[in-house]
Amino acid sequence: MNNPHPSGTAPFVLSVLDNSFTGVGHSVGETFEEMIALAQLADRRGFQRFWISEHHAMPGAATPSPQLMVARLIGETERIRLGAGGIMLPNHVPLVVAEQFGMLDALAPGRIDLGLGRAPGTDGATAAALRRHHAGNDEFPEQVAELLGFLGNDFPQNHPYKDVPAVPGPWQAEQNRVPSSETGEDIWILGSSTYSAQVAARLGRPYAFALQFGSADVLNAMRIYRENFRPSQFLAEPYSLVSIGAIADDDPAEARRQSTSTAMAMLRMFQRKSFALLPPEEVEAFEGTAQERHVIEEYTDRTLHGTAAKVAEGLEELHGQTGVDEVMLVVQGYSRRAQSRTVELIADHYGMPTN
Repeated sequence: MNNPHPSGTAPFVLSVLDNSFTGVGHSVGETFEEMIALAQLADRRGFQRFWISEHHAMPGAATPSPQLMVARLIGETERIRLGAGGIMLPNHVPLVVAEQFGMLDALAPGRIDLGLGRAPGTDGATAAALRRHHAGNDEFPEQVAELLGFLGNDFPQNHPYKDVPAVPGPWQAEQNRVPSSETGEDIWILGSSTYSAQVAARLGRPYAFALQFGSADVLNAMRIYRENFRPSQFLAEPYSLVSIGAIADDDPAEARRQSTSTAMAMLRMFQRKSFALLPPEEVEAFEGTAQERHVIEEYTDRTLHGTAAKVAEGLEELHGQTGVDEVMLVVQGYSRRAQSRTVELIADHYGMPTN
């Protein structure tokens, strides 16, 4: 992995995560078109990477298969790294993931990221339908090791899959007497706990902490990652990223209004209702209990919202606390326009390219 340079005048690298949020009243087709436009905008403005998350059975999130959208975005963008942020590995067969990302790397050498997480990305019933068993999370390190074995075609001699190659991949190149890919996918370990930090450190891989999920112990996780990091052939020194929800607007009140839609969706999820993004005016009209209103206020304020300068202040404070190399904007809000405006305003604030 090559360490990128900071973005514009920012003291860190800037990237974007799109949860494919689809507000009430908007179609999936509209969301996908707007995601493509957002990726193109991030590409033009010099952001380092554009990731897409995996979610299932949620009306407010439209990509159960990030790799399909990545395949489309390869032809729609020129420079930006594209990836899954992430693939929830216990939902998948490692061999199939290796094959899919081998194809993506062949289509866009040096531009593909594969982020690996262990959460279900959905509710318990849907997780069961995805063929997750009770030990799925506990077996995450073994699943990662199996996936890496397929990607590198380097299982130990006595491994049951020693003679099972992932195609495309190194084995196919060897058989066809052509050079293997010199780039390959960058493999990231994702998480929001110290557990994932330990896995990333042991494997010598870059680590991405999802702070948008709540007030988890990011500082302890980063300390564990750095103190226990083992250099590998892929990464000589620790490289860390933190992602956080962000909404920037020239009108700080509008930025806050957009943030309430995501907060309301979180409340609905806690109440075992569908994760639906309601328009801000419906959230404002919601006559909830004091506890419900507290949850909405809490999650509204967990998102960095306000003018570009205010959001940038929060990003820089987070960077100062965590010492991460990279900050990823998790674009949020009911309106897709609010998400693209966030990317544009933050790029302007840090003097990033305009072409």
